[in-house]
Amino acid sequence: MNNNTVHYEDALMVKAVWYYYFENMTQQAIADRLSISRMRVIKLLDAARQSGVIQFRLRSDSVGMMQQSRELMQKYHLKDVFIIPEAEQESQLNESIARAGAMYVADRLGDNACINVGYGDTLSRTLNHLATMVQTPVTCVSLTGGVSYYLPNARSNIFNARLYLMPAPLIASSHEMAAAMRAETSVSDIIRMAELSSFTLVGIGAMHETATIVRSGVISQNEMLRLKMSGSVGDVLCHFVDEYGALIPSDIEDRLISTPLEQLRSMDNVVGLAAGTQKAEAIRAVLRGGYLDVLITDEPTAALLLKGE
Repeated sequence: MNNNTVHYEDALMVKAVWYYYFENMTQQAIADRLSISRMRVIKLLDAARQSGVIQFRLRSDSVGMMQQSRELMQKYHLKDVFIIPEAEQESQLNESIARAGAMYVADRLGDNACINVGYGDTLSRTLNHLATMVQTPVTCVSLTGGVSYYLPNARSNIFNARLYLMPAPLIASSHEMAAAMRAETSVSDIIRMAELSSFTLVGIGAMHETATIVRSGVISQNEMLRLKMSGSVGDVLCHFVDEYGALIPSDIEDRLISTPLEQLRSMDNVVGLAAGTQKAEAIRAVLRGGYLDVLITDEPTAALLLKGE
């Protein structure tokens, strides 16, 4: 077999494993989705078991063998890229990305390691999965204010994590209030703790009415519109950026209690968890800004990120 054939077989195997073990699809459903026979799916799953691709969790470097990963790493100067297959349903995407993020970090965390975590739906799901994968409780440091965004809900497993939260709102009522809160020892201590963590996990938001930052009431639809008119294409840690990743000045930025972008850029092992075609522009901007070391996304989004510049 030539290299292209081997790559195709590896990619097909990883897709079959992901759909079967992580999205609970039937062998026939996988066959229909990949346009292959059910017997071929059975053989792919068997080959994956024999070759070690399946090791209780899907080995993340197997997914990373896809050509898209190498091209994205080269294009955006990333240390690593973890691409998962396209989700069967759009509603499953955040859950799939969160599971992939937890797998990626769990395989790399050392003993007594700390991780920094931004706010958002995907990040919350990631922590829930991570708490069930590691042998000891995970120490998590919040990167933003907004205590309620990090607290567990009734169905959460995150009580297995040690949470160090920034005791402040995400957005203060005034610039003066924000400055005073940032100067508080209890807040500055958390910010300093973040510099010692092994990994930093952040989500990326799109300028869309369904964005978590709007649905959770952090900003209004009108504020979102004003930010878009100012050139914003998305946000990371609630810092809104333009298409090149440069910070957009705004009243919201002046009142924000969040880890500064320059500090984020200087951290090691910053992992961005984001997928969905409507987020592609925002993800590209964050990559251009140099804020990430690792990207976890899905195939359709990866394809868009590789198009053009």
